[in-house]
Amino acid sequence: MAEKSSQPEYTLDYDDEPLTKLLGILSSRWTLLLLHRLHMGGPTRFGELKRGLGSISTKTLTERLRQLEAEGLIDRHYEPTVPPQVTYSLTDKVMELEPVIVELDQIAERWYGSKK
Repeated sequence: MAEKSSQPEYTLDYDDEPLTKLLGILSSRWTLLLLHRLHMGGPTRFGELKRGLGSISTKTLTERLRQLEAEGLIDRHYEPTVPPQVTYSLTDKVMELEPVIVELDQIAERWYGSKK
């Protein structure tokens, strides 16, 4: 006869937790840097974002921008010129994160200093 464990049997399912969803989005590689870049530079075109983020691939940047747009964190403005111009900017929704982004930037400066 097997003994019952004294430990309660339960599984925590965090998939539906709002904080888990937010942290999942923000912890994706490049996301905070991308939001910081848009926060500091305002509306920015794709090529400028790519140059400003350094080693990010075009595919990854495209995926991340699509994800952030789907979440309502950034706006994508398409101008049908030749060649087409696409500009990205932060939404009002993500501006709630502004104090967090600024604080992280300040902590990074204190801990690691400027590379300028």
